[in-house]
Amino acid sequence: MAGNGPERRNRSGEEVTDRILRHKIKLMSENIDHQFWYNMRSGAVEQGMQSPSTDRVGPFTTREEAVHALAKLRANSAKWAAEEAENER
Repeated sequence: MAGNGPERRNRSGEEVTDRILRHKIKLMSENIDHQFWYNMRSGAVEQGMQSPSTDRVGPFTTREEAVHALAKLRANSAKWAAEEAENER
């Protein structure tokens, strides 16, 4: 689209304009206080961004999801390792 800055594409290949990016950033910042993070250093679940980004993973929609963050990280790692191994064949 002309006038919207350089062309960008998301992972699905769809064009992402500056207007869309600003809208998404606004939505994300409005929801941060209502999201949950898992603190890797302390093992605590936190609501909102309370700790430095180097210490936490997330965001998660619910406290329950954040409680199970390590299991999700392990599952994702195993899935990605299997996909990489499959792609190398």
